[in-house]
Amino acid sequence: MAFKNSPPPSIVSDSPEKVLLDLPRRKIDGVLLHQGEVMRTYAAKAVDAPDVALQLPTGSGKTLVGLMIAEWRRRKFGERVVYLCPTRQLVNQATGQADEQYGLAVNGFTGSAAGYAAGAKAEYQNADRVAVTTYSSLFNTNPFFSNPDVVIVDDAHAAENYIAALWTLRVERHRDEHAALHAALAGVLKPLLDPSNFVRLTGQWESTADRVWVDKIASPDLARVRGEVRAVVDEHVAGTELRYPWSMLRDHLHACQLYVSTQEVLLRPLVPPTWTHAPFAGARQRIFMSATLGAGGDLERLTGRRSILRLPVPEGWDRQGIGRRYFVFPEMSLPEAEVPGLRRAMMRRAGRSLVLVPSDRLHDGVVADVAEHLGFKTFDADDIEASKKPFTAEEQAVAVVANRYDGIDFPGDDCRLLFVEGLPKTTNLQERFLMARMGAAVLLNERVQTRVLQAIGRCTRSLKDFSAVVVTGEEVPDYLADRRRRVFLHPELQAELEFGVDQSKDQTAAGLLENLDIFLQNGKDWEEANKEILAKREGAVQQRFPAMDDLRGGRSARDRLPDAPLAGRL
Repeated sequence: MAFKNSPPPSIVSDSPEKVLLDLPRRKIDGVLLHQGEVMRTYAAKAVDAPDVALQLPTGSGKTLVGLMIAEWRRRKFGERVVYLCPTRQLVNQATGQADEQYGLAVNGFTGSAAGYAAGAKAEYQNADRVAVTTYSSLFNTNPFFSNPDVVIVDDAHAAENYIAALWTLRVERHRDEHAALHAALAGVLKPLLDPSNFVRLTGQWESTADRVWVDKIASPDLARVRGEVRAVVDEHVAGTELRYPWSMLRDHLHACQLYVSTQEVLLRPLVPPTWTHAPFAGARQRIFMSATLGAGGDLERLTGRRSILRLPVPEGWDRQGIGRRYFVFPEMSLPEAEVPGLRRAMMRRAGRSLVLVPSDRLHDGVVADVAEHLGFKTFDADDIEASKKPFTAEEQAVAVVANRYDGIDFPGDDCRLLFVEGLPKTTNLQERFLMARMGAAVLLNERVQTRVLQAIGRCTRSLKDFSAVVVTGEEVPDYLADRRRRVFLHPELQAELEFGVDQSKDQTAAGLLENLDIFLQNGKDWEEANKEILAKREGAVQQRFPAMDDLRGGRSARDRLPDAPLAGRL
């Protein structure tokens, strides 16, 4: 066999935006103005910064910007680049867009490292192709991606739980494989809890107050029982997935917090110690991309980085929204008992719909109701994580997703009807404790708002998208309809919400359905209504959350640690 001919070295442009023009298989003419602006700003101001944040609104082509920067750095500097997504579905989505729309060859990595293709691994190691993978592929105890030069974190607002998982021991009372360890930990903690809280911890409770109870074991108390905690966890984690985070925490209990609730025991450090994880900390640059980066230092707390350079939002996006949402608040006019019937009627009209709920119990209730009254096929998060095609292939279907508000996108005709039936303000016990027991709502204001924005934007991913958003449940209607909170939202969202609230008052079920029909037809009648939303947008002004400058100016837990290598410590 003849030797292979090596291609001549390519000439690399001075900006990532020009990389696209060198891709002959691309299906798009070029980058949009705002995408080019972000890439030029990056090339001029941030190439050598260790940590950079790019804020681009959802649907504005964030993936294209990230992949062009990744490919530019790979070509220009010969760097190994890892592009991180929250889920396997988003890995597949990003690699599909790269190949089918941009004509860019990248390699996707999902599942076990043992199953990665040998050729794809070699192309990453040799910096021949960008690697696209999940957070968990980098943040684990034995990552294949052990020495990247550049790490690009997509959907950075969703990163905290994925990153912190490497240093989080979560013992769930109801899981069979955790039950013995939970009982053993309860025995160790019993002397530290008053009798009523011990009853709550062991699941013997009845009231709503019991159900939402959360507490933290005081650090001096935890120090006294540290040896007992270590002994019981050592005894029970063998053969379970808990052994991996335990290996990261076992010798660092002095740096951990222990939280308890009726459902679980959670052990973790306050801030994920990412500076101790070489694949992340050792990269030349970390690039964080998000639709909402926040202004109070929350991104630094989420990622464990001391200081992140934020590039400005492209001009005009401070008022321009993505797609059009028509909000419906049925409970402003209808008795609670009539809402399920309205939901079914709306589902019939839309064909495919997405329902976001905050618990497995509500998930099961919606699935049972759809099966009994509509007979539509239903899908849960696991069914559509790898691919959403089974859902979008159905003319009539309902995707019901519990406690998951990011990483599931249904643009265009995929889905035009979204139900948001309640929204948890917190996603782990640490957040619950800080908000419920410490009154730290100001600290997490932007994080909560981000989750709300992610939930209501699942079906509006581009300028041409439109989706009805039906809001019900205990908390999220009040959150979105409250004028005091609304002023902190984007002007376009303020206008959409004000219009939706006005249209939802003093309505009948028939009137709500008629308005939905007008919106879904997207004709002249809706065009007139849309003008009203645009007029409201012009008068709206987005305010900053209070105390953001104080939070940003405060020293983080990472800042208080020495700059010397942190081997053997958190």
